[in-house]
Amino acid sequence: MKNNREKILHGNMRSVLLSLALPVMAANAIQTIYGLADTFWVSKLADGDIAVAAVSYIGPMVGVAIALGIGMNIAGISIISQFVGLGRENEPRKVAGQLVSFSFFFSVVLGILGLLFGKQLLAATGAEGLILEYGWEYLQAVFLGGPAMFVFFAFQSIKQAQGDTLTPMLLAGASVILNVFLDPVFMFTFDLGIAGAAWATVVTRALSTVVGMYLLFFTDNGLRLNLGDLRFNRKIMGKIIKIGLPSGFGQSIEGIGFMIMNSFVLSFGDYTVAAFGIGNRINNLIFMPAMGLGSALAAVVGQNLGANKIDRAVKAVKESIFLSVTIMAAGAVAMFFAAPHIIKIFSQHPLVLEQGTYYLRLISMSIPLMGIFQAFVGCFQGSGHTLMAMLVTTGRLWALRLPMIILFKYFTPLAEKSVWFAMVGSNLLTCVFAFFLFLSGRWKQKVVDEKEDYIGDLELS
Repeated sequence: MKNNREKILHGNMRSVLLSLALPVMAANAIQTIYGLADTFWVSKLADGDIAVAAVSYIGPMVGVAIALGIGMNIAGISIISQFVGLGRENEPRKVAGQLVSFSFFFSVVLGILGLLFGKQLLAATGAEGLILEYGWEYLQAVFLGGPAMFVFFAFQSIKQAQGDTLTPMLLAGASVILNVFLDPVFMFTFDLGIAGAAWATVVTRALSTVVGMYLLFFTDNGLRLNLGDLRFNRKIMGKIIKIGLPSGFGQSIEGIGFMIMNSFVLSFGDYTVAAFGIGNRINNLIFMPAMGLGSALAAVVGQNLGANKIDRAVKAVKESIFLSVTIMAAGAVAMFFAAPHIIKIFSQHPLVLEQGTYYLRLISMSIPLMGIFQAFVGCFQGSGHTLMAMLVTTGRLWALRLPMIILFKYFTPLAEKSVWFAMVGSNLLTCVFAFFLFLSGRWKQKVVDEKEDYIGDLELS
């Protein structure tokens, strides 16, 4: 951890960002490949296009379900990285322990609620027929496997805050390889159908989580946890919740917005839903470099703010924007020309092919903007100013994208293309808004300082 800290605080900034971001890019791409592998095998079922539409349709609901947990993990990255920047040793371990505990217990409660009310909620969003039945089969496995997913996210966040992005990537890589083999086994050999794809993912993530916890508790990793670190600590948890709630709430609201957007897409028919779902998974894969750089930037900004190196934090943001835009532009060009060939991998239906190709080519025009967007979000999250990140992410969807979809759908002849055009327009305007928030400089204020002491508080609790 000390070597990583020295690199982040004093190393060449471009090299630092790339060395941290590349494993995150790979890990995020691997997570997306999870979804692509599921989509590929699901498309081989009877009614494959409808099954693909169902998996695509439930994506935002899953996002809403995990949003608060992800928000807490973002808070953990901010707090741990700033304490590491301060040179503290005990506080990062205590925060990490609380993060693991929260992730486990929250996911158990969420899973119970999801199993009780998930199908009714899915139906309330407009799902019916095979999309409802297939979607619910998939969701049940997701809710049951929630603890494995949430605890692995906590492990991933802890390691990223330390400046170790390689270990989570290696675990994610091993799990996705296993998932690719288990998908057809669970779906066809065990005859679980669409639920088999979800169960394959649950099993592989559970194995990754077991290994991750072993590394945290039984190896010399810079903040080796013990069982006492899992015991509830009011002060630490209060800090995590204070910072994490805006991010978690923002992601929940964003997920609800995507559910509403899905209902608009559904109004154009099942094949449009399938095209949108396939296109989104490909778009997310192309988007991975920007997300990786954003995650790396969060750790770099957090540690440098903790060490009072504000100018270096600003430099990190600028370098991240340059790298993101450059890489994303190359990906956008590749996606534009390869679009029809990509869609054909998942569907041969002419409507899915036509609409999916149009979507990918149109959205490719705004992909470089997403590099800028993600850099600002990473900056705000790393500094602990998650309210600013929430304003950017939720504003893009609720203040811009959804109103633009309504405007284009009902007052233009664009039809299903209204969704695609709204996505491009909202991406552009959001970048402008995020830029002005960055210029305000409020993100430069630290969320921890040298006077905070969690160790004494723990002894009294």
